[in-house]
Amino acid sequence: MKLKERLHKKPENVILNDRDLEKELVNISLFVKIGIIVLTILLLSGIGIKFLPEAITVSTNNSKRDLPIYSVATNEKKVALSFDAAWGNEDTRTILDILKKHNVKVTFFMTGEWVGHYPDDVKAIAADGHDLGNHGENHKHMSQLDKTKQSEEIMKVHKRVKDLTGIEMNLFRPPYGDYDNSVVATARECNYFTIQWDVDVYATS
Repeated sequence: MKLKERLHKKPENVILNDRDLEKELVNISLFVKIGIIVLTILLLSGIGIKFLPEAITVSTNNSKRDLPIYSVATNEKKVALSFDAAWGNEDTRTILDILKKHNVKVTFFMTGEWVGHYPDDVKAIAADGHDLGNHGENHKHMSQLDKTKQSEEIMKVHKRVKDLTGIEMNLFRPPYGDYDNSVVATARECNYFTIQWDVDVYATS
């Protein structure tokens, strides 16, 4: 199950080498068969949602801080898997082949620079049925930018992907996981949900 299907009501990070990815996806495939796993949410290094009718962004009672989405409540035994695409593409096709082999759909959060350098890979990702997500134009620390620059970072990638694939993305993952109230609010104004992660394979391996 893709993230957009999990959050289908309106408006993580995982980085693996080839060997580890193969092992992880084999495990995922086994979990799927026993009803434990399905998914969706860095490609290589470092994918989206169509729309969510009801806002899911959370504000804490004490700090009044807008929080991004880390996970989605469900009674089903499912997880969301994601990659952030911001650097090279040497292993992109290998990753896509492995995902296809195990019938796994994920989300690829892509920077504008990556989209510009590897348009054929973006098309291949979309053609395989994976979600496309926004990872900012230049992989900058979003909280250090003013709202105008934040919006530009988001919408430049949006236009690149829409022009290339016709897809209207609406999932945004801030580079470095760096966000504040302004980042979440700006993303919302751009019709995006801010997406983080709650498990990092580097932190658990």
